[in-house]
Amino acid sequence: MAPSAPSVSDLKLLGGELCLGFANTVHWHASDAPVERLVDYESLVSWSRAAGILDGAGERRLRREAARNPAAAQKALRDAIIIREALYRIFVSVVHGQPIDASHMDVLGNSLAQAHEHLRVVPAGNGLEWQWAGKPQDLEQMLWPVVRSAADLLTSDRRSSLGQCADDRGCGWLFLDTSRNHSRRWCAMEDCGNHSKARRYYQRSRRYEAVGRQEVRGTD
Repeated sequence: MAPSAPSVSDLKLLGGELCLGFANTVHWHASDAPVERLVDYESLVSWSRAAGILDGAGERRLRREAARNPAAAQKALRDAIIIREALYRIFVSVVHGQPIDASHMDVLGNSLAQAHEHLRVVPAGNGLEWQWAGKPQDLEQMLWPVVRSAADLLTSDRRSSLGQCADDRGCGWLFLDTSRNHSRRWCAMEDCGNHSKARRYYQRSRRYEAVGRQEVRGTD
């Protein structure tokens, strides 16, 4: 049985990329009983603040806008979940070297096109930089940098470093494996990694006990 999951505001970006952190907003994603963390628009805003997409003022502004227009906030949440599930399945396909479903790529392509409508190049110091230029009350604004992050990752050499937690309970979290020999297997060693170590120790102990019982019976 999978353990309980923390609140969405406590989620860490264990994936190493914004888009992977977003894809990991479901706990036990690869199990038969996934746990949804984006249960309402407020939780989407909370995650966005924790991920650094929104500052305090932006968070408060979106909460006020969502209270004024709950139907639009609910649509933004539905869109967020559709995008997240498409990204998750794209990343999993890449990890396992499988063909990517065209419908999932369509979701990414359409959401990326919408995001780029709000992307501008603006002066910054002595140079120029990218900047999101949507209206402050745009309820889906946190999705723009997420899909841009996904496109950047998928079109870069870092794509080959994508990994998925190997926990046998069905964690399924994604991460970018930056270890020297690309041997990372767990989302976090202190969580799923320790569980796996404990499980292997238990299995070895049971085998040793079974061998010991057989030897005892053999001497009778």
